[in-house]
Amino acid sequence: MSGETTLTVVGNIVSEPELRFTPAGAAVAKFRIASTPRKFDKQTNAWTDGDPLFLGVSVWRQQAEHVAESVTKGARVVVVGRLTQRSYEDREGVKRTVYEIEADEVAVSLAFATAKITKASGGQQQGSAQSADPWAGAQPANGQAQGGGWGGAQQQQPAAAPAGHPEQAPF
Repeated sequence: MSGETTLTVVGNIVSEPELRFTPAGAAVAKFRIASTPRKFDKQTNAWTDGDPLFLGVSVWRQQAEHVAESVTKGARVVVVGRLTQRSYEDREGVKRTVYEIEADEVAVSLAFATAKITKASGGQQQGSAQSADPWAGAQPANGQAQGGGWGGAQQQQPAAAPAGHPEQAPF
């Protein structure tokens, strides 16, 4: 939506993702991350950690289930979402304010780890299995065989982009 604060945060998960379901059946996963800034100190010739920023993250629906199955405490993640603010009174009657991210995307960071991707079946995937990959049936516009990468036959003209593909949009 317009006017919302969108941000990207890279940090480590500090609490196991907790998966719950609303009374209507919508899945929601919640976890906390710590994003710690690092600075290079030229005097000591070493990296130093700044104060960590702790943020709660909530992610909804099918992605919530994927998060709960895929990441654990300690994992480094990249979170893209909207910053939200919520105020409440604690048990002692003290008014508190918390900042949280309502995530649009959650991904593992590959800076210090590897991951194997398993494509989820069902869920929000659009189209049938045949139309899931718009490039699967793409043929060169000139009818010639495509090159096979390094040292393969060279293509004379680029293949036509499938209908509705972003590459068809004029610049």
